[in-house]
Amino acid sequence: MKWRRLAWGGSLLAVTVATALWAAPALIAARLNPTLASPPTSVPEAAARLHDSLLVVDLHADALLWDRDLLARGRVGHVDLPRLIEGRVAVQLFTAVTKVPRGMNLEANDADSDLITPLALVQLWPPGTWRSPLSRALHQADKLHRFAADSDGHLTVVTTRDQLAAFLRARDGDEGTVAALLGVEGAHALEGELANVDTLFAAGYRMIGLTHFFDNAVGGSAHGIRKGGLSALGERVLDRVAELGMMIDLAHASEALLDDVTSRTGRAVVVSHTGVDGTCPGPRNLSDDQLRRIAETGGVVGIGLWPEAVCGETPADWARAVRYTADLVGVEHVALGSDWDGAVPAIVDASGTEHLTAALLDAGFSSEEIRAILGENTLRVLLATLPAAPPFGRRSR
Repeated sequence: MKWRRLAWGGSLLAVTVATALWAAPALIAARLNPTLASPPTSVPEAAARLHDSLLVVDLHADALLWDRDLLARGRVGHVDLPRLIEGRVAVQLFTAVTKVPRGMNLEANDADSDLITPLALVQLWPPGTWRSPLSRALHQADKLHRFAADSDGHLTVVTTRDQLAAFLRARDGDEGTVAALLGVEGAHALEGELANVDTLFAAGYRMIGLTHFFDNAVGGSAHGIRKGGLSALGERVLDRVAELGMMIDLAHASEALLDDVTSRTGRAVVVSHTGVDGTCPGPRNLSDDQLRRIAETGGVVGIGLWPEAVCGETPADWARAVRYTADLVGVEHVALGSDWDGAVPAIVDASGTEHLTAALLDAGFSSEEIRAILGENTLRVLLATLPAAPPFGRRSR
């Protein structure tokens, strides 16, 4: 009888642990990635008509961090294929988060702790990802490629400008498709090795953020301890990235790093997700001078959809930041950089982008300016930066 009770107890424990492992990731994602109170269920007819003609491009979503089926419409988080299609998001950059410090804040973080390790464990990621930022980036890339392979052609991973151009031509006759590109959030995923730029490129990555919430071997973070500029390794990384045809993302960059990169590079750079000091002062947001420096490269600034980016919780608050940036540096340098599924609340999820169109109309933008802001500006930079064809194929695992 004792052994039978032990056996039953062991079985119950196993079921409890399995249930916790199954449920915990969804509960964590739901808690960290809410959508704010929905705007009115419909937008004015003029906005709806304009939105139905748009091709929306978003510079930043962290959906690959969470183990959700991105091919099925979900009630958790902000992004999946059905919601992207509903929102007319034709091109989505999926960014891999590979390390986040405990006690993360906007002022000063070191690299001595890591919240992604327990998340990788509870989501049953491969053991190689438990300690390695590079392995985490490769794992998330593989997830996206698997989603694309299982999507019956509705999701395609783009790695060259020829592929992107072909996708855009084909989409004229099939609006139920989405092109995905890979970006990595923070060059700490290189693990201090220049050769890992090629490793990420071979896995499909076409955008590299130099920093995230802490300083790394490439340069300083706006939220790091030293907040320094570009290192010697960082200079070599910039050169190799340019040779391969990858975009540089200066989101989370320190002032010194942003100055160093924009002074050194001869290519358009992006800030994939941010706010601006002009409407929402804070250490996470860009100053007027920084906005001008990005614009001088020919690049774009993605205005984020979380409240701390725009000091508000409505599409009108987002449009106010867009208007300020456009008036300062030109409409051609403003874009959408949502930070969907980035462990932040979102003003709208991927299905709700028509409310952004309506807010831009209310802010006085013309239809052609809205087309540029919500898609064409980012496409210009992508088509100018991506390689015509990769020098080697995607790495196999």
